[in-house]
Amino acid sequence: MANTAQAKKRAKQAEKRRVSNAGKRSNLRTFVKKILAAVKEGDKEKAQAAFKIAEPIIDAAVNKGIIHKNKASRSKSRLNLKVKSIA
Repeated sequence: MANTAQAKKRAKQAEKRRVSNAGKRSNLRTFVKKILAAVKEGDKEKAQAAFKIAEPIIDAAVNKGIIHKNKASRSKSRLNLKVKSIA
């Protein structure tokens, strides 16, 4: 455990940040799953709507430091391909 006041404060901050990031990451995954579920159903309109909602959430995750910008770009690209592939 932390011995100095500074280390104690940093431990508290790290825990607070960890909890916050876990929630944001969970939210991100939820919206991605909604797109994948709509794609699996074959509902193009629902998938497009879900993608439109998820796209800014993915970008926000990058700005908050939850995921890397390249991962966000790759995810958006792959999800968009899946949405477009629905006949």
